[in-house]
This record gives sequence, C-alpha cells and structure tokens, in this order.
Amino acid sequence: MPETRGQGVNQLPMYKNECSFEGYNATILMKETAKIRKLITKRGTMEMLIPLCCSTQPVRYKEFRKLLKGFSSKTLARRLKELEESKILERLAYNEIPPRVEYRLTTKGQELVESVINLMQWMRKWSNSKS
Repeated sequence: MPETRGQGVNQLPMYKNECSFEGYNATILMKETAKIRKLITKRGTMEMLIPLCCSTQPVRYKEFRKLLKGFSSKTLARRLKELEESKILERLAYNEIPPRVEYRLTTKGQELVESVINLMQWMRKWSNSKS
C-alpha cells in the first residue's frame, strides 16, 4: 500500500522499502536534475570530460583544441571556465613563456564522469531490449 512521506504538498506516494530515494522530495529532485542537465548537456561538456577521465595526467588547453575540432576558442574557453566554476575541473596555470594551462578532474568531476559512464552502460544494456 503506498504511503506519502514528508510534509510537503508536492510529495509523491512512495512504497515502503522499495525506493532508494526514500525521504527525498520529488520537487527538489527535479530541480537538482535540471541543474545537472544544464551542466552536462551544453555543447562540448562531455567531450571535454571524457579525455580527462581517461588520463591520469592533466590535459593542456592546446590538447583540447586538437580534440574538439569545430569548437571556437571562445566556446572552449567559456565551457572550461564553467566547469571550473562548478568545481568539476581544476585549472593549473603555470608562469611560463609561452603560457601553459592544464586541467584535471576534481573528485566531484570524476564522480560525475563515472555516473555518466554508468548511465551510458545502462542505455546500452536496455537500448536493444524489447521491454
């Protein structure tokens, strides 16, 4: 028998012991989902994160330029800045001539990429399924 958890008006009925999000407010989860979607669905974001996930070394700006053909320097710089501000990337700038800038995933960024990879594995598993 479904029961309603919490005191909020926008609570959905929950089944006992069957929801790993027990105690969460559906409205709050939807807002959090919107934040995640806004971050990872911007053009180029995942294409920037995957190379960092697959490397134990930081990736230099010029390597991103090579990997991301078709992206303007402005778009690349803007996206890298957004990921840095979101604490997904760490930017390492060296006081050298010519200037050298490298990026690496933060722990938060690594967890994000791992989650996306898990979602992609789920998609592959079920994309050919009849159910």
